[in-house]
Amino acid sequence: MTVHLYLSLIPEALIASMLPPEEFGMYYSVGYSKKSKGQAMFVELDPDYRNDFFPIEEGISRCVPHPDGTPKKSVYISTYRVLEHLPLTEFNILYLVTKFGVALRLQRSEDFPSKAAGLYLYQEIAPVSNLVASTLQPLDMYKFLTQDPESMIHMPAICFVELRLGDLANNPEFGEVGDLPYDHIYQLREVLVELKTKNIHTKIVDRVHTVEYAYRMIDSGIYIGNTEELVFFPLPSRDKLRNEYYRWWRSANL
Repeated sequence: MTVHLYLSLIPEALIASMLPPEEFGMYYSVGYSKKSKGQAMFVELDPDYRNDFFPIEEGISRCVPHPDGTPKKSVYISTYRVLEHLPLTEFNILYLVTKFGVALRLQRSEDFPSKAAGLYLYQEIAPVSNLVASTLQPLDMYKFLTQDPESMIHMPAICFVELRLGDLANNPEFGEVGDLPYDHIYQLREVLVELKTKNIHTKIVDRVHTVEYAYRMIDSGIYIGNTEELVFFPLPSRDKLRNEYYRWWRSANL
């Protein structure tokens, strides 16, 4: 059986598995004895990838079928500083999996969205999980987090998602909340007002925020970057999700 290498982003881990991507997504999100039910996000890596930082050969050697012939579902190779040691050139497909195990296959895009000045909301996925509001558009946010080694919050690599703010993006104090599902809306309003009225660029809304969020709230898409490059996985439009990926869209909104 083929052994696959996966970078899990929720939580951050390097995993060997005999399951192909869609089956791995079902296993990893729905959960068995070692992982509770929840969303999953992962990238499939080149199975020939090797790095002295990880005991990949040992992990693969342990990824063998069970005595009854069923495939080995997962062998954890590393859960520490994984993202920063992986080559983003290999990140071509990202799987976004609902808590019910339905996977959406997202293609890497070279067309980064052009954003106007304004207010933004980001869910950091790995290696930290802050919910952050900012005046920085996604590309500038990436540069702010990774390009300045002298910064107090410099990271060697980051994965984050841009989330919708609705009316709060233009009128944080009195804008309609509508269908925004975020906790602590009052605190979010206060943070956005500060960003709009003070000379600051970023402010944490929740320092220990869960990395699970409503997929329908994804705005431009998912960003993964290190000190050298940034990759972008756009989410299809809502109409396209409803028309072409209805099973995933329905599962994401249950």
